[in-house]
Amino acid sequence: MKRGEILADVAIETAVAEGKGLARIEGKVLFVKNGLPGDIANVKITNVKKDFAEGEIESVISPSSYRQAPFCAHFGLCGGCKWQQATYEGQLHFKQNIVKEAFDRIGKFEYPGLEPILGAPSATYYRNKMEYTFSAKGWLTWDQINSGDEFERRVLGFHVPGGFASVINIDKCYLQDQRADDIRNGLHKLAMERDFSFYNLRDKKGFLRNLIIRNTSINEWMVVLVVAENDAANINACMEFLDNGFPFITSLNYVINPKMNDTIYDLKVINYKGKDHIIENLNGVNYKISPKSFFQTNSEQARFLYSKAMEMAEISGNETVYDLYTGTGSIALYFATKCKKVVGIEQIAEAIEDAKENAILNNLDNADFYVGNVEDMFTTDFIAKNGAPDILVTDPPRAGMHPRVIEVLRVAQPPRIVYISCNPVTQARDIALLSDIYAVKKVLPVDMFPQTFHVENIAVLELKNTL
Repeated sequence: MKRGEILADVAIETAVAEGKGLARIEGKVLFVKNGLPGDIANVKITNVKKDFAEGEIESVISPSSYRQAPFCAHFGLCGGCKWQQATYEGQLHFKQNIVKEAFDRIGKFEYPGLEPILGAPSATYYRNKMEYTFSAKGWLTWDQINSGDEFERRVLGFHVPGGFASVINIDKCYLQDQRADDIRNGLHKLAMERDFSFYNLRDKKGFLRNLIIRNTSINEWMVVLVVAENDAANINACMEFLDNGFPFITSLNYVINPKMNDTIYDLKVINYKGKDHIIENLNGVNYKISPKSFFQTNSEQARFLYSKAMEMAEISGNETVYDLYTGTGSIALYFATKCKKVVGIEQIAEAIEDAKENAILNNLDNADFYVGNVEDMFTTDFIAKNGAPDILVTDPPRAGMHPRVIEVLRVAQPPRIVYISCNPVTQARDIALLSDIYAVKKVLPVDMFPQTFHVENIAVLELKNTL
């Protein structure tokens, strides 16, 4: 295979991580962008490595039974919804297989098979948080460039895959409530009318930088406008427009970010009007969510995720439960309603403050929260101080658990571990490192992110010497 070569009648065998299709050409693995299992397609080679090659579909000769027409005009251009070309039934089937492949290939430990994946009740408009980027130099397609026409380059939307400075304008997004579209498009129109400068991602100059929109199932809305320049008049104009035009916004905020990166975790969030937080309610537990808080982005499916995790943990009511990477305490507080004591650890200080306030909000006095890196906080001394866990829940970032956390788990040996992960590959790796002393009892994939290749997975481990 050579770069630029077009291979005819390539058969896509399976779906793999990152949403690509996998084919084999004379024994060599070929990853095909947007390829679906069952497709027969002509594929253009885009990259060749020693052990594999990459390609993209030039034309579909015979479509997969799971293939459908994407419903979003931005499909293939923005960085989200990479599986819109697959039916939702197909997406669930692929995600189930991705978890199985990770456990079989990476983990190589015994497990009782996967329970059927828990699909989402809503495959569109399910997200409670979206982040958009202003750009003074919006990305153009080759068709636009070759047309010779002039196009408006000041855009508000999503990054193009693989391009940190490439942003396309978004007119309609199928991931969040329609009112998010109204806010985004309205603010974009105001900025154009007032001739506000948009941030140049290469020159690091411009006024408008990012827009964050959050909402909850009980109809509370938060907007955070991020600007790069402390221009009081322009900031006030944006805030007044949002306040007057969208009275359903319950928390209106802005951040001044002149830094070289987009993160706002080390910056002050200024509350312009309304509350400085929003409230979510999952299965009777209230959660205060601040602008910097992590919270599951699919509230509807989070209800099922938490209830399934508790069911699989088999809580009797007298346990001490540890929750590593607790965030705002969303899982910890849910468990606290049923167990004797919960101990949560999280590195983001604002999230821990939310967790503590959430405990008070729900009249729970059996939850203790600590701020710090989990690998630094979770030690044998920490366990001696707070009591040995009967059940340990861990929900780490995509990179998985730190090796020092696994070392402490091997020493502390909690009788049951409920491992929730957004990355089955690192989850399988971590479980393999514990598999000599723990047995995998249950595995349940949960689809938190329809239209994408991402999948959440719950695995329950039990200490072998207690079986």
